[in-house]
Amino acid sequence: MAVSTSPETPIPVGEVSRLIGGWIDRLGAVWVEGQITQLSRRPGAGVVFLTLRDPSYDISVSVTCYRQVFDKVADVVSEGARVVVHAKPEWYAPRGQLSLRAAEIKPVGVGELLARLEQLKKSLAAEGLFAADRKKPLPFLPQLIGLVCGRASAAERDVLENARHRWPAVRFAVRNVPVQGVHAVPQVVAAVQELDALPEVDVIIVARGGGSVEDLLPFSDEQLVRAVGAAVTPVVSAIGHEPDTPLLDLVADLRASTPTDAAKKVVPDVGEELARVQQLRERALRAIDGFLQREERGLAGALQRPCIQRPQRMVEEREEQITALLERGRRTLGHLLDRADSELSHTLARVVALSPKATLERGYAVLQKADGTAVRTPDEVGADDALRARVAEGEFRVRVDGVPGAGTPAD
Repeated sequence: MAVSTSPETPIPVGEVSRLIGGWIDRLGAVWVEGQITQLSRRPGAGVVFLTLRDPSYDISVSVTCYRQVFDKVADVVSEGARVVVHAKPEWYAPRGQLSLRAAEIKPVGVGELLARLEQLKKSLAAEGLFAADRKKPLPFLPQLIGLVCGRASAAERDVLENARHRWPAVRFAVRNVPVQGVHAVPQVVAAVQELDALPEVDVIIVARGGGSVEDLLPFSDEQLVRAVGAAVTPVVSAIGHEPDTPLLDLVADLRASTPTDAAKKVVPDVGEELARVQQLRERALRAIDGFLQREERGLAGALQRPCIQRPQRMVEEREEQITALLERGRRTLGHLLDRADSELSHTLARVVALSPKATLERGYAVLQKADGTAVRTPDEVGADDALRARVAEGEFRVRVDGVPGAGTPAD
């Protein structure tokens, strides 16, 4: 329950400590898991003092237990071991200190650790943290490589020496951190996040040498796995040896079997690249030379063609064809004109033969009335009718004398 206080009615420190102790006493016994960082077994003392730490966070709590409780696990428990403790929280009022009074201690075996890791692996895989489409490609030639490793470790030496041997100009931003123990996880996470925040870092390598399952546990910690999964910079995992597969290998963008292998996969070999460039240059030269030779052969073949050696021949051939066609056209047109002239002459002769003028030229005349109609029978005129006589060279007037049809000639 909340305590009513004010600047005018404060409560003493002892009362606060007593109240806290009362609240903690009501909590009851709990099962707690952690890693032993300090172990004090004084000869003759009936109480053993432990410090239990959460390896994923910077949090510790003191644990006390009777010697007979610890003696049951003394042969298998030491500093650095993971244990599960059944303890009741206690508040030491004079110092204002929280501790746990352990009634039972159980070591966490390798089998149990592996089972928990397998369960965590399935849970993270279900979230998609290990999906292949999340993997980021590594740059071909990183200018600055971030390296997270133990101080003066063999892993650091392997990565630096192999990388510089392959590409002497490569640069590193090294972050030395604990790679095992209770302080490993938070410091590795902090180093990865620090390097990921640097825009000039192109790739991050997390490296550690081989070790036991317990030694490699920090690299299967959920906090570290999520931190690597959230990183923008590509991360390479180089933990232990080939058989070692911490969860960091699954979430990293690239898994290297060893730190040496990580250097080989991240940094290209300058000798190999120069040889590849030389091969590409030779291949390009061969391709260009082959292309030029093919074009030269094609050009030589084209120059051997008659149309190229004597190009006017085509014009001469066409000129002969045009001349023949012109002569043929003239002959055809001449034949057509001759035929048309002959047909016209015959037609003209027929027209002339059938023309009234030809009849008149033979001495005949045409008599026409005043209205211009031709006289065809004697009955068409009467005595004294004025007519026109039309002959080949002109016309003149005549008058009818006598009765037509009686044989009397006209004037």
